[in-house]
Amino acid sequence: MTHPTIIPRDRKRGAHLRTALSLAAGYTPVLPLRAGKVPFGNCPACHNNACGGRPNMKVPGPCLCPRPCHGWAAATHDVAVITSPVWVAAWRQAEGVAYHPGGAGLTVLDLDNADAITWARRTLPLTQTVPTTRGQHWIYQGTMSSANGVRPGVDIKSAMSYARWLGPGNGTTTALRDAVRALVVRKPSPVRAVTVPVPAGGGECPHRSPAYLERGIAMAEQQITGAASGVHATVYRT
Repeated sequence: MTHPTIIPRDRKRGAHLRTALSLAAGYTPVLPLRAGKVPFGNCPACHNNACGGRPNMKVPGPCLCPRPCHGWAAATHDVAVITSPVWVAAWRQAEGVAYHPGGAGLTVLDLDNADAITWARRTLPLTQTVPTTRGQHWIYQGTMSSANGVRPGVDIKSAMSYARWLGPGNGTTTALRDAVRALVVRKPSPVRAVTVPVPAGGGECPHRSPAYLERGIAMAEQQITGAASGVHATVYRT
């Protein structure tokens, strides 16, 4: 009878750091993930963005915190940072490795279920795929805006976002196509036609009759003339 191999937690966390260093060697920005597969929370100095945020965030700030604060914005391929004491402390608690797709020149299509995968295979260009817990990551060469819920079970992770590193996957990355970029383009709201009420008895609206229109024009001319006279009197009274 064979028994499952038990990997000590320290060895597993050491593997996360080795994975991060391997990715960084290829200039892929990385960061540690804590329990729940999410980035570590901000330190007290960066809590609630009190530091102003990092220079590479949507609203650039002056923060140069050495810790892995601010999620994706902390991702780096600088080995000196990745192996610094404060980052090593985070790696010791890490439950995974994340990377910044946009910083690596990539876009990740996160397909969360079987229906999303079926739709992608039918609709989008095939590319490198990586199995996830519930679905797949489709990885394209090129960057774009990130967005969640572009359709049921589909998120886009590229600029200003992070994705879990789950291995190299299968296939070769292909160039980002318009079919993928179009997923984040918002469709304009439909224009509703303006309806004009018609008299209950039918027939032509009296407001459109020639006599009614002529009366309206005459009233407008009187108001314009009166306004002009008032301006003339005011000017020459001074």
